[in-house]
Amino acid sequence: MRRDRILVIDANPLDGAALRAALCERGFDAVDASTAEGGLSLVPSFSPAAVLADAALPGCDLAALTARLRELRSDAAVVATVSLDRIEDAVRAMRGGAESYLVRPLDPAQVAIVLEKVLEKRRLRHDSAALRQRLRARSAVVGAAPELQAAIEVVRRVAPTKATVLVVGEAGTGKEHVAEAIHEASPRRDRPFVRVNCAALSESLLESELFGHERGAFADADGRKIGRFELADGGTIYLDEVGRLAPSVQVKLLRVLQQGDFERVGGSGAVHVDVRVVAGSQRDLAEEVRAARFRDDLYYRLNVVSVALPPLRERKGDIPALVNHFLDVHARAAGKEIAGVTPGALSALFAYEWPGNVRELENVIEAAVRSAGGRELGAEDLPPVLHGARAEDAGASGLIPGASLFEIEREAILRTLEQVGGSTARAAEVLGVSVRKIQYRLKEYRSGASARRRAVAEHAFPRVARAR
Repeated sequence: MRRDRILVIDANPLDGAALRAALCERGFDAVDASTAEGGLSLVPSFSPAAVLADAALPGCDLAALTARLRELRSDAAVVATVSLDRIEDAVRAMRGGAESYLVRPLDPAQVAIVLEKVLEKRRLRHDSAALRQRLRARSAVVGAAPELQAAIEVVRRVAPTKATVLVVGEAGTGKEHVAEAIHEASPRRDRPFVRVNCAALSESLLESELFGHERGAFADADGRKIGRFELADGGTIYLDEVGRLAPSVQVKLLRVLQQGDFERVGGSGAVHVDVRVVAGSQRDLAEEVRAARFRDDLYYRLNVVSVALPPLRERKGDIPALVNHFLDVHARAAGKEIAGVTPGALSALFAYEWPGNVRELENVIEAAVRSAGGRELGAEDLPPVLHGARAEDAGASGLIPGASLFEIEREAILRTLEQVGGSTARAAEVLGVSVRKIQYRLKEYRSGASARRRAVAEHAFPRVARAR
């Protein structure tokens, strides 16, 4: 794994060399220069993740240095080093774009701690930028079901505010996508979006992960750790499965929500943060409160605004839109051209109950895209569990071998219309035909044209008709 690269620019060449050596001993890859021009000349080839720059560099203040870095297409974090009697240099440096500052004389251990913090924030910014790009490429929430649209409307209204949001729904319904959408539509979109799975860690590890710890806080704490709340400062933190928090962690979370501060594990000083909290839960937190497993005051703090996501089995009319969406995403990723799904495959997708919800549907489509050999996904490309659903559904449909093409087409159109809530436009999209054709066929069905077609068929092909 590549080590983080640090560019040291210090007006005193001896101090710069000593600092470079100390950083290399602590696992960084560092180079040094004694002038702004000398340091900037190293940027294209060295590509530093951070620049540790002397605020007293002759002929170049740090605002100008930061501007030159951006002209060189470098997003390196800038940390200023200032003398105690020139603390105003730190203020100018921060206004000019520096991430942090250090007061001389420099303690290498403190320098390493500050660099680790700004580098982690830089990584989170990169993650947020990548997330925004992914969300632009693929919608976070897809579907037209009334329950889903109601949830989307709540997200639209609450995103620009500072309100804490509780997103509830079964596993795989898209709770994290909703949290991302809230962040992306908020004024905090350019700040970090940090995720924490509260069910994945033990009580002690989760407390350290959320709030950080000081050196010596426990046996393996050989240095200070910056917690997720501190890293999310100015942005949004998503707490997945918040109902699984231990009582001791619930107390600290309540303090953050009420006062905006916390103490690191093993620490005594308050750390102040400005973080928006979005929490997700499969569990009914009101029931958890009644069972005395979750604090009522914390529940009320989290449940300022609630977003409820329906399971996929209750909005099967959205399956065609979701399938088309996932087909587009995963076919492009796999370098394939897949136009759609066959009626048999669509029937199987409708018949299945989707216990894993939208996440399971996406996994199924991704796997089917990778195994598909044609321009359409067929029933044979779907996993065996859906083959069983298709067989049961076929038996219920009343279609048997020997049914006419007209009867098969009629069944496909009517059942698709049923699944998409009667929308001829969505049915036409699913079946790959024009809306006009769907409307024409419906007019035929209402006028009893099927009987006339059958009579014509019997007259034209009497032998086939008698065989049937």
